[in-house]
Amino acid sequence: MSKTPVKAARAPAPKQRRAAAKAPAKGAAPRIGLVSLGCPKALVDSERIVTQLRSEGYELSADYAGADVVIVNTCGFLDSAKAESLDAIGEAIVKNGRVIVTGCLGVEKGRILQAHPRVLAVTGPHQYEAVVAAVHDAVPPLHDPYVDLVPEAGLRLTPRHYAYLKISEGCNNRCSFCIIPSIRGDLVSRPANQVIAEAERLVRAGVKELLVISQDTSAYGVDLKYAASAWKGRDIRAKFYDLSRELGSLGAWVRLHYVYPYPHVDDVISLMAEGLVLPYLDIPFQHASPRVLRAMKRPASNDKVLKRIAQWRTVCPDLALRSTLIVGFPGETEDDFQQLLDFIGEARIARAGCFKYEAVQGAVANAIDGAVPEELKEERWHRFMAAQQTVSTEIMAARIGRTLDVLIDEVDDDGAIGRTQWDAPEIDGSVFLDATTLKPGDKVRAKIIGADEYDLWAEPVAG
Repeated sequence: MSKTPVKAARAPAPKQRRAAAKAPAKGAAPRIGLVSLGCPKALVDSERIVTQLRSEGYELSADYAGADVVIVNTCGFLDSAKAESLDAIGEAIVKNGRVIVTGCLGVEKGRILQAHPRVLAVTGPHQYEAVVAAVHDAVPPLHDPYVDLVPEAGLRLTPRHYAYLKISEGCNNRCSFCIIPSIRGDLVSRPANQVIAEAERLVRAGVKELLVISQDTSAYGVDLKYAASAWKGRDIRAKFYDLSRELGSLGAWVRLHYVYPYPHVDDVISLMAEGLVLPYLDIPFQHASPRVLRAMKRPASNDKVLKRIAQWRTVCPDLALRSTLIVGFPGETEDDFQQLLDFIGEARIARAGCFKYEAVQGAVANAIDGAVPEELKEERWHRFMAAQQTVSTEIMAARIGRTLDVLIDEVDDDGAIGRTQWDAPEIDGSVFLDATTLKPGDKVRAKIIGADEYDLWAEPVAG
C-alpha cells in the first residue's frame, strides 16, 4: 500500500464539503494511515507529520482497514508521478474512504478534487500545520497528558540506523525542465544550530548514517547570507563547508546528496580526504552537451566540470560520483547524446540514474523546438544504461581485494546485506555477506571477494 514502512492514505478536500469528524471507539487512540510517495525530501515531510501526530496521541496503522483517516503525501515532479499519486489517492478512497492529501501535487488542488471529489482536505508541500489541522477535523486527538509517545529524535520512516537530514526547502535555480520552484518556492535554509541539534539527537538515538538532503544542498545558507547561529558556546555559519564539518564530527557517516558542482564544493573534498564526510557526491549533472545544458538553463562548461572532478580525485582518490541525467531533451541531437556517453566515461560516474525527458505541464522546456520521438528516447536510454554498466563494472571490479567498512541493512537466514561508503540506501548497490549473526546497524570490516556491475560480495574480517 505504501512506498514506506508506514502506510497512509491520500486525499484532498472535497468541493467545499467536510465530512463529519469521526471519533474513535471510546478510550481508543485514533489511528492514522500514511502513504508517502516521491523523493527523500517528501519522506522527511512525512516523518515530521507523523512525529507531530504521534506526540498528540495518534497511533499509526499499517493498513487501510485499521486507519480512522489516511494521509497521502504526493509527488508532483513528473506527469508520471502525478498519475501515480492520483492512483494512490483513489486506492485509499476505495479501501478506506477518509483521505487527506498533501505534498507537491497538492498545489494542483482543482485537479485532485476533479479526480477524487471525496477527499477530506488538500494541502501543499511542507504545510505541516495544515495537514495536522485537517487530521484534527477528521478525527480529533485523544488527549492523555500522562503518556509520552514520541522519542527524542522523533518518528522516522527509515530503518533505525540511518536517517535523512533536510537542511533547506525550495530552490533558487530555474532549470527549464523543472517545476520544483513553482511547487516548493525559493531556497529557505535552516539555521545551522537547528540542523546540528537535530543531527545530534539522531546520532544519540542510534543513527549510524546521516543522509543530507535538500533541493540544492551546496547552496545552503545563501538566503541567510551565511549568518552564524550559536551552538554550544560557538558560532556556526550557515555555510556548506561549515555545516559538513560539524556534522562530520558527530561520529556517524555523513552522505551528501543533490550537490551542484560550485567552486566552494572543492573545500568539502578535503573533509572527505580526512574521513569526516563520506567520499561520495550525488551531483545531478543532467547532461554534458553545452548546447543542451544551455537549453536546460544549467551551467554549460563541461570542460571545467571535468577538470574540477580531476582535482577532487587528486585530493580524495576514493571519491565516488552518483548522478541523474536526462536523455531525449528537446533538440537533443545524436552528437549531443554522444557527448553525454563520453562524459560518463571520462567523469567515471559510479552510479547513474537516467530519465527519459517528460514534457511536464508548466515546464519552460516544453516550448523548445525539436521534440525527440519516444522511440528514440527509449533507444538512447538503453544505450546510456549499457554504457553506464560498462563504467560501473570496471569501478566495481577494482574493489575486489580491498577491505572496507560495511554498514549492515538487512539480515536473514541466507546472510547479511549491507553497503559501503559509496552506496546510498535504496538507490545504489549492496554488499552481500555470508554472515547470519550480524544485525541491522552493525558496521563491520569485510574483504571484497566478488563484484558485478552493481553489487559486491564480501567476507567479514576478524578484528
